[in-house]
Amino acid sequence: MGVLSVNNHKCDLCGICVEACPFAAVEINDHRVEFNAACKMCKVCIKRCPKGAIAFIDEHRASISKEDWKGVMVYVEHLEGEIHPVTMELIGKAKQLADKINHPVYCVFIGSNIENEAHKLLYYGIDKVFVYDDEELKFFKVDVYANAFEDCINKVKPSIVLVGGTSIGRSLAPRVSTRFRTGLTADCTGLDVRPNTDLVQVRPAFGGNIMAQIVTPNSRPQFATVRYKVMDQEPRKDKASGTVEVFSLNEAQLESNIRVKKVFHKEKEQSISDAEVLVVAGRGVKSQKDLSMLEELAALLGGQMAVTRPLVEAGWAPYTKQIGLSGRTVKPKLIIMCGVSGAIQFTACMNTSERIVAINKDKNASIFKIAHYGMVGDLYEIVPSLIEKIKGEKVHAV
Repeated sequence: MGVLSVNNHKCDLCGICVEACPFAAVEINDHRVEFNAACKMCKVCIKRCPKGAIAFIDEHRASISKEDWKGVMVYVEHLEGEIHPVTMELIGKAKQLADKINHPVYCVFIGSNIENEAHKLLYYGIDKVFVYDDEELKFFKVDVYANAFEDCINKVKPSIVLVGGTSIGRSLAPRVSTRFRTGLTADCTGLDVRPNTDLVQVRPAFGGNIMAQIVTPNSRPQFATVRYKVMDQEPRKDKASGTVEVFSLNEAQLESNIRVKKVFHKEKEQSISDAEVLVVAGRGVKSQKDLSMLEELAALLGGQMAVTRPLVEAGWAPYTKQIGLSGRTVKPKLIIMCGVSGAIQFTACMNTSERIVAINKDKNASIFKIAHYGMVGDLYEIVPSLIEKIKGEKVHAV
């Protein structure tokens, strides 16, 4: 990691660097130029310094042999043995990445009484499934699961590790990556790999205003969490391939500071992430009572209503109905957006939908750039017309 250094013999404390810094990270204290914690290493101060007194010094990095790390590993998330669909999405992406660099694809499966379930993963083209099956692993205890995950990585040495961007994945992945003193890019919306095995991790940055490409060229393994419904699921094959290998932990590794006293099964709710049809309300909706109109349209189409962040912040809808970086990622067969402007924080979490329909009065709205079909007009005129049209078709069909 590099640092900014000031040559005090050249610096005349002109203050130009202080004014030029977009993050207010440069200060003059005790007749010296200093950089505070707000510094983003943008290097604007270097360019603006008239005396050339500021320099960027790249600290020595420990070299790593990339050839010693081979394979793309997927963490298998499950609930009592039932594998979460995000795992199949990660397997599909892992195979694409592995094919580019001629690496094997692995899975690590941690739990209790899961060995039989592990064999089902072999129908998805996995080279090896590493299983940690122990009664002490029945419940998700992040410290013990991290021990198992770390143990597997030490034994297998994968170059890339992919984890689902779920509540469990967001808890587990940072703990494991920290143990290897390597980077972790969270909530990726895209992944690619370079010929030298460097993982290119794509995610929104700076409040969603840009799509950043992040690499960790000097560390292995490379960790990334990926949101559910971002990638395509790997289809199941008719014939199994690969092998299952069982690993075990010692007593010390199985010792946990977490005690599970009782487990309550939460009532299962229908998630917008699983909906095949969505009708989305944006800022163009004038009042909360008008949401009933969009709910009616969604019901007629056999789908659900969703909203953008401003409507959640206004208290019009619960967080579970929100699409966006701070909400849910969706990939329905049909999504109809009513009064949605199309900010990148929103579109990054729904732009892989099969059919995108946009209704907006502003013909220059960003949402039309990704829509397959667009209607320029007032949603209060278009949506009621759609509702009547659908009702008429249903009556005619009967």
